[in-house]
Amino acid sequence: METQPARSRFIHLGDARLLKFFISNLDKIYCAKQHMVARFPEIANESHFEDLNQAILETVDDVKKQIVRMDEIYARLGAENTTTGCNGLAGMIEEAFTAIGEQKDDKALRDMAILFYMQNMESIEVASFQVLQMMAVKMKNPEILQLLKENLDEAKDDRMLLLLITAKYVTS
Repeated sequence: METQPARSRFIHLGDARLLKFFISNLDKIYCAKQHMVARFPEIANESHFEDLNQAILETVDDVKKQIVRMDEIYARLGAENTTTGCNGLAGMIEEAFTAIGEQKDDKALRDMAILFYMQNMESIEVASFQVLQMMAVKMKNPEILQLLKENLDEAKDDRMLLLLITAKYVTS
């Protein structure tokens, strides 16, 4: 019978470990955002529904603003981004292209595939910014916290817009 590891009720990350973890995960979301800026216009071109096309282009504009804020976070931390390690979200973007290609002859299903993947990506962004915000609170850095809040608010707004478009599209 295998023995269970000792469990604790307390967690102590320590400032240096927390900062390293924060920057590592900021790098991942930054890398993913760079990938979004590069690939989302192509997804927008594949969309048929005008509202969806506009929402994707608006999301790209929001992502560009978020990248600028993230650059400010790096500057405030005296850190540089490594822009590596976003294979998961980048893979999801590429998977969206596969789904779009599978529906190339059906405009409605192609748009639904786009909406499905865009919703998933926005949900990951929201969750990432929420966790980064919690870390910023622990790091006692209100400026970084505010920049993350602005990014989170935009990501939530983009997710809600896509959800409303999905509802409109499905019920029309």
